[in-house]
Amino acid sequence: MVHFAGQTLDVAEIETTSTVERALEEESRGSTLQSSVHQAQRRYRVHVTLSVETYTDSIKKHSVALATIAPAVLDVPVEHCPGWTVSDVLQHLIEVQWFWATIVEQRRNTRVEDGRPVSVERSKLVERFLIGADHLVQVLGDADQSDHVWTWSPLQNDVAFVTRHQVQEIMVHHWDVAHAAGTTLKLATDVATDAIAEFLTLSVSSDADPLDPPGEPFAGRLGLWSTDANEGWTLQDASSPGTVRFNSGLDTGVPTLSGSSSDLLLWLYSRLDVVGDSEAQELGRRLHALSPTA
Repeated sequence: MVHFAGQTLDVAEIETTSTVERALEEESRGSTLQSSVHQAQRRYRVHVTLSVETYTDSIKKHSVALATIAPAVLDVPVEHCPGWTVSDVLQHLIEVQWFWATIVEQRRNTRVEDGRPVSVERSKLVERFLIGADHLVQVLGDADQSDHVWTWSPLQNDVAFVTRHQVQEIMVHHWDVAHAAGTTLKLATDVATDAIAEFLTLSVSSDADPLDPPGEPFAGRLGLWSTDANEGWTLQDASSPGTVRFNSGLDTGVPTLSGSSSDLLLWLYSRLDVVGDSEAQELGRRLHALSPTA
């Protein structure tokens, strides 16, 4: 059983200005990039609405559920991870959760590779995965969420980023394993809704973090509507070529893709299709092209 040791905190209240942001303020006041980063950071904080306990409990529950399914389907191909079986997903998660637990536990300012648990013996995959998930949950729960750590995003360089994003990592791969086992999985509405906002902020080409080389222009406006959360988002071209910005709320008259928050998040990760007319579907295709994680 995975042990949760964190305390309930409001991430929106504890997030503070990151070291990267302070450095940008000192070194390049008034620059366009600085302005873009600051705007995106403010938007990011607005959408962090869940407690640390909610995030870590989600990691715990999805890890345990995935480990329960996995032993019977270790050799089954995973449809949306080309070339992988369920055993490969477990190995991937072992390494990912070790990586981020190490980053946070050591408050590292750089990536870490030494000690990565590669090539875990097949018979020990599930056990090792649960040990790693347990450790990640404890580390994240015990940490000061505002502490600076290395992340891959220029917009957020603290423990809160890791805590929030690791929920998506385990939820989506839990869905992958459940799908490989021939079952369905609906993600919790509150966590999936929060994850959509996080994805749109951090995982889509933006003025603050553009694709390199630049992608094709988005060239339009697209609405996303969650039918169970009754929340929406409107996306449109940002100022740089091949970048997108979004605002909360569904603007009137925009082509719209709709579904549950669970389905919309899984659509963003190219796992499911959602409902929308041909114009909305084409804009959705362009959005995926501007997201390296889709």
